[in-house]
Amino acid sequence: MGAGPLGRWRRVAAAPGLAALTASPSMLYLVGLGLGDAKDITVKGLEAVRRCRRVYLEAYTSVLTVGKEALEEFYGKELILADRETVEQEADSILKEADVCDVAFLVVGDPFGATTHSDLVLRAVKLGVPYKVIHNASIMNAVGCCGLQLYSFGETVSIVFWTDTWKPESFFDRIEKNRQNGMHTLCLLDIKVKEQSLENLMKGRKIYEPPRYMSVNQAAEQLLAIIRNRRLQGEEPEVTENTICVGLARVGAPDQKIASGTLHQMSTVELGGPLHSLIVTGTMHPLELEMLKLFSVDSSSFENNAFQRTA
Repeated sequence: MGAGPLGRWRRVAAAPGLAALTASPSMLYLVGLGLGDAKDITVKGLEAVRRCRRVYLEAYTSVLTVGKEALEEFYGKELILADRETVEQEADSILKEADVCDVAFLVVGDPFGATTHSDLVLRAVKLGVPYKVIHNASIMNAVGCCGLQLYSFGETVSIVFWTDTWKPESFFDRIEKNRQNGMHTLCLLDIKVKEQSLENLMKGRKIYEPPRYMSVNQAAEQLLAIIRNRRLQGEEPEVTENTICVGLARVGAPDQKIASGTLHQMSTVELGGPLHSLIVTGTMHPLELEMLKLFSVDSSSFENNAFQRTA
Protein backbone atom coordinates (compact mmCIF):
# COMPACT_ATOMS: atom_id res chain seq x y z
CA MET A 1 0.00 0.00 0.00
CA GLY A 2 1.41 3.41 -0.88
CA ALA A 3 1.95 6.42 1.32
CA GLY A 4 -1.35 8.09 0.38
CA PRO A 5 -4.21 8.81 2.79
CA LEU A 6 -4.43 5.15 3.72
CA GLY A 7 -0.72 4.49 3.36
CA ARG A 8 -0.20 3.86 7.03
CA TRP A 9 -3.28 1.78 7.76
CA ARG A 10 -3.34 -2.00 7.66
CA ARG A 11 -6.10 -4.31 6.41
CA VAL A 12 -7.26 -6.87 8.98
CA ALA A 13 -9.99 -9.50 9.11
CA ALA A 14 -13.36 -8.38 10.44
CA ALA A 15 -16.78 -10.05 10.10
CA PRO A 16 -17.03 -12.97 7.65
CA GLY A 17 -16.93 -11.75 4.07
CA LEU A 18 -15.98 -8.20 5.10
CA ALA A 19 -12.68 -6.33 5.37
CA ALA A 20 -11.91 -3.57 7.78
CA LEU A 21 -9.21 -0.99 8.20
CA THR A 22 -7.70 -0.53 11.63
CA ALA A 23 -5.36 2.17 12.85
CA SER A 24 -2.03 0.39 13.11
CA PRO A 25 0.67 2.80 11.96
CA SER A 26 4.02 1.54 10.77
CA MET A 27 6.86 2.21 13.15
CA LEU A 28 10.56 3.04 13.23
CA TYR A 29 12.20 1.06 16.03
CA LEU A 30 15.56 2.14 17.41
CA VAL A 31 16.82 -0.97 19.16
CA GLY A 32 19.83 -1.19 21.49
CA LEU A 33 21.84 -4.41 21.14
CA GLY A 34 23.88 -4.21 24.34
CA LEU A 35 27.61 -4.79 24.43
CA GLY A 36 28.38 -8.49 24.08
CA ASP A 37 26.94 -10.76 21.41
CA ALA A 38 23.68 -11.58 19.64
CA LYS A 39 21.95 -12.69 22.85
CA ASP A 40 22.38 -9.33 24.58
CA ILE A 41 19.35 -7.89 22.79
CA THR A 42 16.33 -7.53 25.09
CA VAL A 43 13.23 -9.71 24.65
CA LYS A 44 11.27 -6.60 23.69
CA GLY A 45 13.94 -5.65 21.17
CA LEU A 46 14.01 -9.12 19.62
CA GLU A 47 10.22 -9.13 19.26
CA ALA A 48 10.40 -5.79 17.44
CA VAL A 49 13.16 -6.97 15.10
CA ARG A 50 11.29 -10.13 14.15
CA ARG A 51 8.16 -8.24 13.13
CA CYS A 52 9.99 -5.64 11.03
CA ARG A 53 10.13 -5.93 7.26
CA ARG A 54 13.51 -4.22 7.02
CA VAL A 55 16.27 -4.23 9.64
CA TYR A 56 19.31 -1.94 9.50
CA LEU A 57 22.47 -2.54 11.52
CA GLU A 58 24.38 0.64 12.34
CA ALA A 59 27.99 -0.24 11.68
CA TYR A 60 30.27 2.66 12.52
CA THR A 61 29.93 4.00 16.09
CA SER A 62 30.67 0.67 17.77
CA VAL A 63 31.01 -3.08 17.16
CA LEU A 64 29.88 -6.29 18.84
CA THR A 65 32.15 -9.27 19.44
CA VAL A 66 30.25 -11.25 16.80
CA GLY A 67 29.68 -10.57 13.12
CA LYS A 68 26.59 -9.72 11.08
CA GLU A 69 26.01 -13.37 10.18
CA ALA A 70 25.71 -14.44 13.83
CA LEU A 71 23.16 -11.70 14.44
CA GLU A 72 21.13 -12.72 11.38
CA GLU A 73 21.07 -16.33 12.51
CA PHE A 74 19.85 -15.48 16.01
CA TYR A 75 17.35 -12.80 14.99
CA GLY A 76 16.03 -14.77 12.02
CA LYS A 77 16.28 -11.66 9.85
CA GLU A 78 18.50 -10.39 7.08
CA LEU A 79 20.36 -7.27 8.19
CA ILE A 80 21.25 -4.28 6.03
CA LEU A 81 24.55 -2.69 7.03
CA ALA A 82 24.18 1.06 7.54
CA ASP A 83 27.50 2.86 7.48
CA ARG A 84 28.09 6.50 8.39
CA GLU A 85 27.36 7.67 4.85
CA THR A 86 24.02 5.82 4.78
CA VAL A 87 22.85 7.14 8.14
CA GLU A 88 24.05 10.71 7.80
CA GLN A 89 23.34 11.27 4.10
CA GLU A 90 20.57 8.84 3.21
CA ALA A 91 18.49 8.84 6.39
CA ASP A 92 15.39 9.98 4.52
CA SER A 93 15.37 6.78 2.46
CA ILE A 94 15.27 4.72 5.68
CA LEU A 95 12.45 6.88 7.01
CA LYS A 96 10.43 6.65 3.79
CA GLU A 97 10.42 2.87 4.20
CA ALA A 98 9.27 3.29 7.81
CA ASP A 99 6.29 5.25 6.50
CA VAL A 100 4.80 2.12 4.93
CA CYS A 101 6.24 -0.78 6.94
CA ASP A 102 7.93 -1.47 10.27
CA VAL A 103 11.67 -0.74 10.13
CA ALA A 104 14.26 -1.47 12.83
CA PHE A 105 17.50 0.42 13.26
CA LEU A 106 19.89 -1.59 15.43
CA VAL A 107 22.57 0.16 17.48
CA VAL A 108 25.34 -1.49 19.50
CA GLY A 109 24.92 -0.41 23.13
CA ASP A 110 22.03 2.03 23.58
CA PRO A 111 20.33 3.90 20.71
CA PHE A 112 21.19 7.31 22.13
CA GLY A 113 24.90 6.66 22.62
CA ALA A 114 25.64 8.82 19.54
CA THR A 115 24.20 12.15 18.38
CA THR A 116 23.61 10.74 14.89
CA HIS A 117 20.71 8.72 16.22
CA SER A 118 19.07 11.76 17.79
CA ASP A 119 19.18 13.30 14.32
CA LEU A 120 17.34 10.25 12.95
CA VAL A 121 14.58 10.72 15.53
CA LEU A 122 14.24 14.42 14.70
CA ARG A 123 13.94 13.59 11.00
CA ALA A 124 11.30 10.95 11.77
CA VAL A 125 9.23 13.43 13.77
CA LYS A 126 9.47 16.01 10.98
CA LEU A 127 8.21 13.44 8.46
CA GLY A 128 5.43 12.26 10.77
CA VAL A 129 6.90 8.79 11.19
CA PRO A 130 6.19 7.33 14.64
CA TYR A 131 9.17 5.87 16.45
CA LYS A 132 9.87 3.74 19.49
CA VAL A 133 13.15 3.39 21.39
CA ILE A 134 14.11 0.09 23.03
CA HIS A 135 17.03 0.71 25.38
CA ASN A 136 19.91 -1.55 26.37
CA ALA A 137 23.18 -1.46 28.31
CA SER A 138 25.90 0.83 26.99
CA ILE A 139 29.50 1.56 27.90
CA MET A 140 28.21 4.67 29.70
CA ASN A 141 26.80 2.56 32.53
CA ALA A 142 28.66 -0.73 32.09
CA VAL A 143 31.95 0.92 33.11
CA GLY A 144 30.70 0.47 36.67
CA CYS A 145 32.09 -3.08 36.35
CA CYS A 146 35.51 -1.76 37.39
CA GLY A 147 34.18 -0.59 40.74
CA LEU A 148 34.14 3.17 40.19
CA GLN A 149 30.82 4.75 41.16
CA LEU A 150 28.85 6.08 38.21
CA TYR A 151 27.71 9.26 39.94
CA SER A 152 31.36 10.21 40.44
CA PHE A 153 31.98 10.56 36.71
CA GLY A 154 32.22 13.96 35.05
CA GLU A 155 32.03 14.83 31.36
CA THR A 156 32.74 11.97 28.98
CA VAL A 157 35.40 12.68 26.36
CA SER A 158 36.46 11.15 23.05
CA ILE A 159 40.13 10.60 22.29
CA VAL A 160 40.75 10.71 18.54
CA PHE A 161 43.59 9.27 16.51
CA TRP A 162 46.31 11.84 15.92
CA THR A 163 47.81 12.36 12.49
CA ASP A 164 51.13 13.90 11.48
CA THR A 165 49.43 17.26 10.95
CA TRP A 166 46.53 17.16 13.45
CA LYS A 167 47.11 16.60 17.16
CA PRO A 168 44.23 18.12 19.15
CA GLU A 169 44.52 18.39 22.94
CA SER A 170 41.07 19.70 23.89
CA PHE A 171 40.04 16.34 25.40
CA PHE A 172 42.95 16.63 27.86
CA ASP A 173 41.64 19.96 29.14
CA ARG A 174 38.25 18.39 29.89
CA ILE A 175 39.92 15.46 31.68
CA GLU A 176 41.87 17.94 33.81
CA LYS A 177 38.73 19.91 34.62
CA ASN A 178 36.98 16.73 35.76
CA ARG A 179 39.95 15.77 37.92
CA GLN A 180 40.12 19.21 39.49
CA ASN A 181 36.49 18.68 40.49
CA GLY A 182 37.29 15.24 41.91
CA MET A 183 35.43 13.47 39.09
CA HIS A 184 36.44 10.44 37.01
CA THR A 185 36.58 10.71 33.21
CA LEU A 186 35.38 8.03 30.82
CA CYS A 187 37.41 8.30 27.61
CA LEU A 188 35.77 6.78 24.54
CA LEU A 189 38.47 5.73 22.09
CA ASP A 190 38.42 6.44 18.37
CA ILE A 191 37.01 4.04 15.77
CA LYS A 192 37.84 4.40 12.09
CA VAL A 193 35.52 2.32 9.91
CA LYS A 194 35.10 2.85 6.16
CA GLU A 195 37.36 5.90 6.20
CA GLN A 196 39.05 7.26 3.08
CA SER A 197 42.60 8.56 2.77
CA LEU A 198 42.90 12.27 1.96
CA GLU A 199 44.17 11.40 -1.52
CA ASN A 200 41.26 9.07 -2.32
CA LEU A 201 38.78 11.55 -0.85
CA MET A 202 40.11 14.41 -3.01
CA LYS A 203 40.09 12.23 -6.14
CA GLY A 204 36.59 10.93 -5.43
CA ARG A 205 37.70 7.30 -5.32
CA LYS A 206 35.52 4.96 -3.25
CA ILE A 207 38.55 3.22 -1.77
CA TYR A 208 38.49 2.75 1.99
CA GLU A 209 41.17 2.25 4.59
CA PRO A 210 41.21 -0.90 6.78
CA PRO A 211 39.23 -0.52 10.04
CA ARG A 212 41.20 0.85 13.01
CA TYR A 213 40.26 0.77 16.68
CA MET A 214 42.23 2.82 19.20
CA SER A 215 43.72 0.79 22.04
CA VAL A 216 44.23 1.83 25.65
CA ASN A 217 47.96 1.85 24.90
CA GLN A 218 47.57 4.36 22.07
CA ALA A 219 45.27 6.60 24.12
CA ALA A 220 47.70 6.57 27.05
CA GLU A 221 50.63 7.40 24.75
CA GLN A 222 48.79 10.44 23.40
CA LEU A 223 47.95 11.63 26.92
CA LEU A 224 51.60 11.18 27.97
CA ALA A 225 52.71 13.19 24.93
CA ILE A 226 50.37 16.03 25.93
CA ILE A 227 51.77 15.95 29.48
CA ARG A 228 55.30 16.29 28.07
CA ASN A 229 54.19 19.18 25.84
CA ARG A 230 52.56 21.02 28.73
CA ARG A 231 55.70 20.69 30.85
CA LEU A 232 57.79 22.11 28.00
CA GLN A 233 55.42 25.11 28.15
CA GLY A 234 56.15 25.54 31.86
CA GLU A 235 52.94 23.93 33.14
CA GLU A 236 52.53 21.11 35.65
CA PRO A 237 49.42 19.24 34.53
CA GLU A 238 46.75 18.00 36.92
CA VAL A 239 47.01 14.62 35.19
CA THR A 240 50.47 13.03 35.20
CA GLU A 241 52.10 9.74 34.27
CA ASN A 242 51.40 8.58 37.85
CA THR A 243 47.66 9.28 37.80
CA ILE A 244 45.65 6.12 38.46
CA CYS A 245 43.71 5.00 35.38
CA VAL A 246 41.61 2.01 34.32
CA GLY A 247 41.79 0.25 30.97
CA LEU A 248 38.77 -1.75 29.82
CA ALA A 249 38.41 -4.05 26.83
CA ARG A 250 35.35 -5.78 25.34
CA VAL A 251 33.09 -4.81 28.24
CA GLY A 252 30.10 -7.14 28.38
CA ALA A 253 31.79 -9.96 26.47
CA PRO A 254 32.88 -13.28 28.03
CA ASP A 255 36.53 -12.28 27.61
CA GLN A 256 36.07 -8.81 29.11
CA LYS A 257 39.32 -7.48 30.55
CA ILE A 258 40.02 -4.75 33.11
CA ALA A 259 43.39 -3.40 34.23
CA SER A 260 44.12 -0.61 36.70
CA GLY A 261 47.37 1.22 37.31
CA THR A 262 49.19 4.42 36.46
CA LEU A 263 48.78 6.21 33.16
CA HIS A 264 52.31 5.14 32.31
CA GLN A 265 51.40 1.50 32.95
CA MET A 266 48.36 1.86 30.69
CA SER A 267 50.72 2.63 27.81
CA THR A 268 52.14 -0.91 27.97
CA VAL A 269 49.33 -3.06 29.43
CA GLU A 270 48.06 -5.87 27.16
CA LEU A 271 44.25 -5.94 26.85
CA GLY A 272 43.77 -7.74 23.55
CA GLY A 273 41.34 -6.89 20.77
CA PRO A 274 38.77 -4.05 20.53
CA LEU A 275 36.79 -2.24 21.74
CA HIS A 276 38.80 -0.43 24.43
CA SER A 277 37.91 2.38 26.85
CA LEU A 278 40.05 4.33 29.31
CA ILE A 279 39.11 5.91 32.63
CA VAL A 280 41.19 8.65 34.27
CA THR A 281 40.28 8.67 37.96
CA GLY A 282 39.47 11.64 40.15
CA THR A 283 39.00 11.50 43.91
CA MET A 284 38.26 7.93 44.97
CA HIS A 285 36.11 6.56 47.77
CA PRO A 286 37.90 3.83 49.78
CA LEU A 287 35.49 1.23 48.33
CA GLU A 288 36.37 2.33 44.81
CA LEU A 289 40.03 1.99 45.66
CA GLU A 290 39.56 -1.52 47.02
CA MET A 291 37.72 -2.53 43.85
CA LEU A 292 40.43 -1.14 41.57
CA LYS A 293 43.05 -3.14 43.47
CA LEU A 294 41.31 -6.30 42.22
CA PHE A 295 42.42 -5.36 38.71
CA SER A 296 45.81 -3.80 39.47
CA VAL A 297 48.75 -4.25 37.12
CA ASP A 298 51.02 -3.66 40.12
CA SER A 299 49.61 -3.18 43.63
CA SER A 300 52.50 -0.90 44.57
CA SER A 301 51.09 1.70 42.17
CA PHE A 302 48.17 2.23 44.52
CA GLU A 303 50.31 2.43 47.60
CA ASN A 304 52.45 5.14 46.01
CA ASN A 305 49.74 7.18 44.30
CA ALA A 306 46.08 6.58 44.98
CA PHE A 307 45.87 7.57 48.61
CA GLN A 308 46.62 11.12 47.57
CA ARG A 309 43.23 11.23 45.84
CA THR A 310 40.84 9.42 48.20
CA ALA A 311 37.74 10.94 49.71
